[in-house]
Amino acid sequence: MMMVRKSKGLGERHQRILEFLQVYQRANKYPPSIREIGEKTGITSTSVVNYYLDQLEKKGLIERDRKISRGVRLSGMNGSADTLRIPILGPIAAGLPLPELDPNISYMTDSEANAVDIARSLLSSKEKGDNLFALEVKGESMIDAMINDGDIVVLKPATDARNGEMVAVWLPRDNEATLKYFFKEKERYRLQPANPTMKPIFIKKSEPLEIKGKVVLVIRRLDKVLAS
Repeated sequence: MMMVRKSKGLGERHQRILEFLQVYQRANKYPPSIREIGEKTGITSTSVVNYYLDQLEKKGLIERDRKISRGVRLSGMNGSADTLRIPILGPIAAGLPLPELDPNISYMTDSEANAVDIARSLLSSKEKGDNLFALEVKGESMIDAMINDGDIVVLKPATDARNGEMVAVWLPRDNEATLKYFFKEKERYRLQPANPTMKPIFIKKSEPLEIKGKVVLVIRRLDKVLAS
């Protein structure tokens, strides 16, 4: 099982609460209690938990029924109309090319093994869900961005990017795909890992480089969420 983490715009505690809500509800078929949310996200005060839940509710990311003890749930968890199935097109790893993405072709699949369901409420207003695709991360080059080996990244198709955006890139020179922060420099492109033990990749502007997509969501492995 996987769970969804919003890639930006929320604090770490907000993200951890969203993660736990989806993990717990999918595993148990009912929402957790306020105390359970606090215990699993490292918040000792139930009033502080309620503070963060209030903020998430105002953002439309959760729904609350204050008349019952387990009245918190992630928006869109009940009902397929509020969920979106994203196709997992394959791994992003050395030696494996990314598929060509045609905006006129649907990559949707009914196979659970090749797709992931997410709540539409986790997408920003700019990402409607059209033509989104997902890739399984191989390696640890983005661990400081909270992206680990085995995680899933959801991307929107793109052929260009601004400095600092996280992108999936196909490098014909090396016959490999990679997930990195993208930067345009004077004579070259810099693909920056989020791991201090790894060096950036430099590509001359005269060499081919194909941006395939920009990351909009990260889906973390369930075992890592429960262990954290």
